Amino acid sequence: MAAEKVFYATGRRKTSSARVFMKPGKGNMEINGIKAEEYLKRMQSKMVVAQPFDVTNMVDKFDAYITVAGGGENGQTGAIRLGIARALTAFDPALRPALKKAGFLTRDPREVERKKYGRAGARRRYQYSKR
Repeated sequence: MAAEKVFYATGRRKTSSARVFMKPGKGNMEINGIKAEEYLKRMQSKMVVAQPFDVTNMVDKFDAYITVAGGGENGQTGAIRLGIARALTAFDPALRPALKKAGFLTRDPREVERKKYGRAGARRRYQYSKR
């Protein structure tokens, strides 16, 4: 019995990091050992995670096992989407133009700006008192 080929990719967004392992299958998706439908609470998150499969017409052709850590649900779904898109390009480089055109291979570089000393936040100043 030959071992099935597993496609691996990493996706990141904000402070979230997702490791995506995909192999040919029936479309099952597990995130941190829990089914994706149960792990992702919002409908928008479920749609975002499925987008790379929809664009490439690969729905129900891969089983995905994902471990994700850090951030909130929005950051985690963005990281998962990037990881899935990268894993699909590892499977078939011909899928790259469609994923690139949809913007799924671009890592969102936005991060939270650090708080500076003498400030209430990253840029917010303390309230000025005239008297």
